[in-house]
Amino acid sequence: MVTPLGWFYLVGGTVLFFFWAYGIVSFALDCKRKFLPAIRAWLSARRSAEREAERETERDETERQLY
Repeated sequence: MVTPLGWFYLVGGTVLFFFWAYGIVSFALDCKRKFLPAIRAWLSARRSAEREAERETERDETERQLY
């Protein structure tokens, strides 16, 4: 038979496990909904800036060759 202290230990462990699992799920959803889109947008903007710089360099090179 489980003593009252044993019941307290089991219930307390269950409650703490619930909040621990909830925290992990919440963190995973935050990563999925907030952090990953922000990283994707940052990478997209970076690639776009690199492409624009490359086009500018090519245009400058073409202008130099024309003169």
